[in-house]
Amino acid sequence: MYTNEVEPAEVVGAFRRALVVVPLDERGGLWTVPYGGVWWIHAFCDEAALARFAAAKSHGTEWDYVTTFGARLLDVVVPAVGEPTGVALDLGGDTPFFLPPVAGVVPDAAAVVTTAGGDKR
Repeated sequence: MYTNEVEPAEVVGAFRRALVVVPLDERGGLWTVPYGGVWWIHAFCDEAALARFAAAKSHGTEWDYVTTFGARLLDVVVPAVGEPTGVALDLGGDTPFFLPPVAGVVPDAAAVVTTAGGDKR
C-alpha cells in the first residue's frame, strides 16, 4: 500500500549522510535565525536551492557558504552553540524540513527537554 507518510528516522538518517550547503553570515559564521527559543541553522540541499532562497530574500544570488555533512551539523556544530539549536533545511523550497534539537536528532546533551508544564531544560 502506498502512503505519503515519511518516517522521521529515515529523513534524519538521509540528512546525516547528505552533503549540505550552509550559508555564512557577514562575520563568517553559519547563518542562523532565532525563532521560538531555538537558533535555526539554515542549510540547503545544493547551491541552486541556496541561490533561490537568497534571491527570494533580496540578498542576490551569491552568498559565501560551506559544504558539510548533515551529521557534522547535528553532532558537532549544534552542541558547540551551547543554546537550543536545530537545522532548517531548504527553507523557501518545495519541501522544507526542520530538524529540531530533540533526542534522536541531536546528541542528548544538546537536546531540549520539555516538561509536562512546557518548561524547557
